[in-house]
Amino acid sequence: MLVVEFKAKGKTTQYSAIDEAIRTVQFVRNQAIRYWMDNRGVGQKELYRLSKTLRAEFPFAKTLNSSACQAAIERAYSSIARVHDNWKKSIPGKKGYPQFKKNCRSVEYKTSGWKLSIDRKQITFTDKNGIGKLKLKGTWDLNFYQIEQIKRVRLVRRADGYYVQFLVDAENKIDTKPTGKTIGLDVGIKEFYTDSNGHTEPNPKFYRTGEKRLKFRQRRVSRKKKGSTNRKKAINRLGRVHLKISRQREEHAKRVARCVIQSNDLVAYEDLRIKNLVKNHCLAKSINDAGWYQFRKWLEYFGVKFGRITVTVNPAYTSQQCSNCGTLIQKSLSTRTHVCKCGFVLDRDWNAAINILKSALSTTGHVGTWVKDRNASGDSTSTQVGAILPEQVGSVNEESPP
Repeated sequence: MLVVEFKAKGKTTQYSAIDEAIRTVQFVRNQAIRYWMDNRGVGQKELYRLSKTLRAEFPFAKTLNSSACQAAIERAYSSIARVHDNWKKSIPGKKGYPQFKKNCRSVEYKTSGWKLSIDRKQITFTDKNGIGKLKLKGTWDLNFYQIEQIKRVRLVRRADGYYVQFLVDAENKIDTKPTGKTIGLDVGIKEFYTDSNGHTEPNPKFYRTGEKRLKFRQRRVSRKKKGSTNRKKAINRLGRVHLKISRQREEHAKRVARCVIQSNDLVAYEDLRIKNLVKNHCLAKSINDAGWYQFRKWLEYFGVKFGRITVTVNPAYTSQQCSNCGTLIQKSLSTRTHVCKCGFVLDRDWNAAINILKSALSTTGHVGTWVKDRNASGDSTSTQVGAILPEQVGSVNEESPP
């Protein structure tokens, strides 16, 4: 699947209609959550019937396309199913109980309720909500895809305007030549990452850089009267600063991940639990600012796109273990140099990156003819002719004599 995004250009009345559609989706979703709370055990079919009931009872819900209401029901059911899955898996802590939404930002249509123009530069929403025709601004070209390939269309509201997203059923793979290189990555706060070759990528720290501007905009919001138009404008300006920082962090992770994947055949990195790491209140802001999750997400995405191998390893003792002799050397986070009894001295992150690569190479599987068919390696029948069952035929030794 491929997500193609465009900036939506329209009139103020059209933007108001989009906001009304988003509020309707929020209403349908919250009603589905309430119905599930009052009637435990109901499934997705019962929630679909609730959607029909709501459309018949409330006129504003009927103006929205039925597929958009169904998509809102699916959102509600996905949050309900997540709770059941967490209960079955006995995940410790909170199970992600469904919450009522008070600030939805998108409305999703399926294969009905919208129509593209002939040149694929405009989209018209054909339901009775009054959105009408919107211009699509962007660099993507939808003419490469058939209309049947577009499975869903989503309208998204952000601080800097409205966007249209298309979910296209298309393969996104590129054939590339092997490079013959492997690499291990150790992400950090001081440096964005350190690889097994000793190269370090600097951490841009976008949030720390824009924190002064964020504080200024936050003070402007706190000084405005609640419910006033000026407060809404101040909130929008604050949201734009947050949006800029998030886009900078995402674009940086995307650019670095693409370069790493294109330069190596195998990329190894730690399977970090970011949710547990941010519980440390001293490092939570710096960890979130680094954007490790976005980096891992784009590594795996480009790994599939370019046909590269991405391997996650257990992060336990990668920084403590010596990459030269394997001895565990206990050290605190403030100790940035690895010094071993064997005389091996190396940067802490570089040492961890080497251990990550070694662990990945030792855990990758081996697939060959012998694994698929044991007789292809020279094994005879399972039992010799005329022999009793305990007399099994041994495998042919293919190794060279010592």
